[in-house]
Amino acid sequence: MLCGFAAAPFGFRGILGLCNNFSYVVMLSAAHDILRQERASGNQSHVAPDPTPIPHNSSSRFDCNSISTAAVLLADILPTLLIKLLAPLGLHLLPYSPRVLVSAICSAGSFILVAFSHSVGTSLCGVVLASISSGLGEVTFLSLTAFYPRAVISWWSSGTGGAGLLGALSYLALTQAGLSPQHTLLSMLEIPGLLLASYFLLLTSEPQDPGREDEAETIARQPLIGTEAPEPKPGASWNLSLQERWTVFKGLLCWIVPLVLVYFAEYFINQGLFELLFFRNTSLSHAQQYRWYQMLYQAGVFVSRSSLRCCRIRYTWALALLQCLNLAFLLADVLLSFLPSMYLVFLIVLYEGLLGGAAYVNTFHNIALEASDEHREFAMAATCISDTLGISLSGVVALPLHDFLCHLP
Repeated sequence: MLCGFAAAPFGFRGILGLCNNFSYVVMLSAAHDILRQERASGNQSHVAPDPTPIPHNSSSRFDCNSISTAAVLLADILPTLLIKLLAPLGLHLLPYSPRVLVSAICSAGSFILVAFSHSVGTSLCGVVLASISSGLGEVTFLSLTAFYPRAVISWWSSGTGGAGLLGALSYLALTQAGLSPQHTLLSMLEIPGLLLASYFLLLTSEPQDPGREDEAETIARQPLIGTEAPEPKPGASWNLSLQERWTVFKGLLCWIVPLVLVYFAEYFINQGLFELLFFRNTSLSHAQQYRWYQMLYQAGVFVSRSSLRCCRIRYTWALALLQCLNLAFLLADVLLSFLPSMYLVFLIVLYEGLLGGAAYVNTFHNIALEASDEHREFAMAATCISDTLGISLSGVVALPLHDFLCHLP
């Protein structure tokens, strides 16, 4: 069900992907609460799960926060973008184990800092820690896939999709049950511990070239718990010259550009429009509707990221086109309010998640198939920039759009 690498028991294959993305997803699910919730100093444990709305502009038809949820998106993605931009330049010099340790520490710190924060600024610092954790972990684990059979991409993708679903669903369920956002976040501290236990105790190496029997026998017996990264073969990705890396990167653009567009469109919807797609005459409050949107989106992502074994898509540009059409349709509804029911938006959001997850898993699967052995590790790490770049651009555009729309009468 979940992904990861070749952990001994089948059930542990999904833990690494799930744990790596968990804090990132939870921070996006909590974005509305982070920006709206007024916390009384010294009385954190009694904050209501659904605080009274405080409209940004009483003359506006929208129930807006004074700051767009895109601000949380940017805090949750810009550090990841920086890590992924710098990773090809020298991150490979740092062994894998210390990277995983730093990732887990940052994840735990994000939950603690946001839970005990007294201000939006401090909360956003906690979100930044979640971003560092997710970005560093993704680059690390995707690079590791170069040392494993290609099928591991499907497990990794399914696990990250599982993180989206479990993170959004657990936040929704616990707050719906009456638990305060603070206690909800603190209850998730076990996830970073699970990441460390999975990597240092359960992960075992499985070479990508089973034909090399001597090497296979040696490596397969060794867990990746040392301080050294796996020994690359001669001519491995990180021994490429800058000119060779640039040549490989240009060849990746046919996969990178569609993935950037997919993520730009879907996160523009998620963090720019979700807050504005508010239906007043329903049984769900504004905060609850926002959490449901996030959960349904992540459910779609999980299903499609787990679909590689039964559905493979080569032309990912078609997914980018469909996602952009989703964006145009929902933006038109925000402006014109023609959708009669919140449940129609639920269906569109689920479909949006299906497109996004399919674009992610098929992009990396296609690269794994087409990249040569010596280029694969670099290609995986370099393509990581695609989703992060698209998400960052969407946050930058969504912030001024939020202010514009919230001042409309």
